[in-house]
Amino acid sequence: MPLASTSSLPVRDCRDSDRVLPRAVRDTAVRDTVAPREPIEERDLFLAWQRSGDETARERLVERYMPLTRSLARRYMRSSEPFEDLLQVAAVGLLHAVDRYDVDHGRPFASFAVPTILGEMRRYFRDSGWALHVPRAAKERALEVRDATELLRTAHGRSPSVNQLAEYLELDIELVLDAMAAMQAYETSSLDAPRPSDDGTGGSYADTLGEEDERLELIECDVTLRAALAEMPPRDRLILRMRFVEELTQSEIAGRIGVSQMQVSRLLRRSLDRLRALTRPPAEVT
Repeated sequence: MPLASTSSLPVRDCRDSDRVLPRAVRDTAVRDTVAPREPIEERDLFLAWQRSGDETARERLVERYMPLTRSLARRYMRSSEPFEDLLQVAAVGLLHAVDRYDVDHGRPFASFAVPTILGEMRRYFRDSGWALHVPRAAKERALEVRDATELLRTAHGRSPSVNQLAEYLELDIELVLDAMAAMQAYETSSLDAPRPSDDGTGGSYADTLGEEDERLELIECDVTLRAALAEMPPRDRLILRMRFVEELTQSEIAGRIGVSQMQVSRLLRRSLDRLRALTRPPAEVT
């Protein structure tokens, strides 16, 4: 899983819930099974709302189908999103379904509402829920794989294999694997989050990050100098070592090798000129 700081993700188009959602959705005490307060036919409620703008009829329709909306929102409870946010997105889908439903079409409202609500939730996950940027096609395929995984898990009582997902979705195995990899970008973990460990001393993820090696750029220089020094006489190498590794003065070097300071100065100058010549890159051919 990719590492980055996380925060509570906003619910798309639902910032001002008091303005967007009717009372039936805002009421957190709505029971999972709500009976209509009066024996009014569903068709009459749709006609009252769509032809007369009766807000009360709209609220009764929303209230009647909130249990269905809750059950659809629960399908996504495995995600990192709070259930309250999932329910709010699903409720927006229900409102769209109520407003778009054609009562004269003859199709049951539930069969129209379910794909509308699920479509709204998929759009939310596709557009608002990803922690990292992922191409739209990859997002849609990843959500298809996730939905198929949930359906097959429910049907068979176990997680499906990659081959089963590929067969169910009629996709190549490589595309399914890419989609599963893309899902890793949906949510991230904070670098300060504790790492799991048996004894509780795993530290944070930040503790596992390496630091920049300040001497990394010297590796190439070291290799070049080693090769150049191998071409020089042993005494010249010794003088260079005493001067630049042991950091001795020219007088101290002269005392060690039994020569004058002036000779040490000339030997150092000659050795450095030789090193520059050996380490100079070859002239470019024009």
